[in-house]
Amino acid sequence: MFKTIALVVVLLIAGVLVYAATRPDDFRVERSVTIKAPPEKIFPLINDFHSWVSWSPYEKKDPGMKRTYSGATAGKGAIYEWDGNSDVGQGRMEILDSTPSQIRIKLDFMKPLEGHDIATFTMKPDGNATKVTWAMDGPTPFLGKLIGVFMNMDTMIGTDFEAGLANLKTLTEQ
Repeated sequence: MFKTIALVVVLLIAGVLVYAATRPDDFRVERSVTIKAPPEKIFPLINDFHSWVSWSPYEKKDPGMKRTYSGATAGKGAIYEWDGNSDVGQGRMEILDSTPSQIRIKLDFMKPLEGHDIATFTMKPDGNATKVTWAMDGPTPFLGKLIGVFMNMDTMIGTDFEAGLANLKTLTEQ
């Protein structure tokens, strides 16, 4: 009986590991919102890491988070490093490219899990409003694939993106 149970457990674990290995090597999470404000009102809030305190959902997850700013004040070359609780971890962001319609940010996560991704904010005029899209792309190492078997990363990260975009909307539509 014990051998049968052990064999079933080993087969289940092997099945999960094989299934995880078949998952995609890259991920993308994307959310959008239409904001009744021109791009030039939204752009500075994203382009300057000092402004993220006013809208980023991650800032609210750990108000005691340690923050360090370096490089350019805003735009290309601006750097933001953080060290916080288990909800936000530790990492670094650097703006790689900054135009009035798109900002690309290199994200390096150190804790709780290491990861290296690219976040992109696009602002597309839409009549008297702006469609703002927040996306994140990156590689999915095997551990990420395994975690993805049990947790929906798109939902977890996407929920934060939705909250941040809603905060931007509220802030800029006032």
